[in-house]
Amino acid sequence: MHNAAGLLDSPAQLADLLDRRGYLADPGLATAGFLALRMGRPLFLEGDAGVGKTELARTLAAVLDAPLIRLQCYEGLDAAQALYDWDFPRQLLHLRAAEATGSAADAARLEAELYDRRFLIARPLLRALETTPSVLLIDEVDRADDEFEAFLLEVLSDFTITIPELGTVRAAEPPVVVITSNRTREVHDALKRRCLYHWLEHPDPDREAAILRRRLPEVTDRLAREIARAAGRLRAADLVKPPGVAESLDWARALLVLGARELDAGLVTATLGTVLKYREDHEHVLTTGLVALLAGEGTPQ
Repeated sequence: MHNAAGLLDSPAQLADLLDRRGYLADPGLATAGFLALRMGRPLFLEGDAGVGKTELARTLAAVLDAPLIRLQCYEGLDAAQALYDWDFPRQLLHLRAAEATGSAADAARLEAELYDRRFLIARPLLRALETTPSVLLIDEVDRADDEFEAFLLEVLSDFTITIPELGTVRAAEPPVVVITSNRTREVHDALKRRCLYHWLEHPDPDREAAILRRRLPEVTDRLAREIARAAGRLRAADLVKPPGVAESLDWARALLVLGARELDAGLVTATLGTVLKYREDHEHVLTTGLVALLAGEGTPQ
């Protein structure tokens, strides 16, 4: 358990600390985060893209005054890319320098020098184990392969890594671990059982308006509410990719740049590209009368 986490006495206190840094957590998320910190368990966050999973990890790092170490998952990610790699160019330079100075005769000593810690490149998992304290964000684990999940489960079980040339690295203090998934595929039960789980819903309009006002104080209360209402209606529409809070924030920023203080049909049409990222979604909004509804000017035809 992180030392700072031990000072937290309730989910409400964690919610307040997150709130001070601009992250509004509902009671369910604050409780899940509090328990993960106090119990020393990874927190597995699942939900649609843009609901605030990654942002929670960033804000937790700020609350705990710990560096955020991020492992971005993708198809084909393997253990070497997540753990460590040897710096072959530097090893080769060292070998050539040894040959030039005539100190390469002692092969055993030279080999030991080549596999010294100074030539090791620490990837996110090793950096998290060697950094105390730290918050380890394993982002979008659903994009990685099944084999990587199994490897990750092993690392999270005891927070140790064995490097054949150097020995075993054990975390002096296990990092706070946040794992996120957009549920593009099901993550295996074994990994989920190792964690505390929380599903992040899109916020209701009142909470989303509050998030917009907190993150962008220059946004008027009226505009924040109109954006939140419009985002909610877009999520209820039959879209390829409904917008998340991240897109709502981008929308609000774009409207601020344009000097808008309220939504109208012209602004909605002109700024759809900040909130919708698929051509099919644009066409759906423009051809079904949703523009007027989003602008609060009527109902779709």
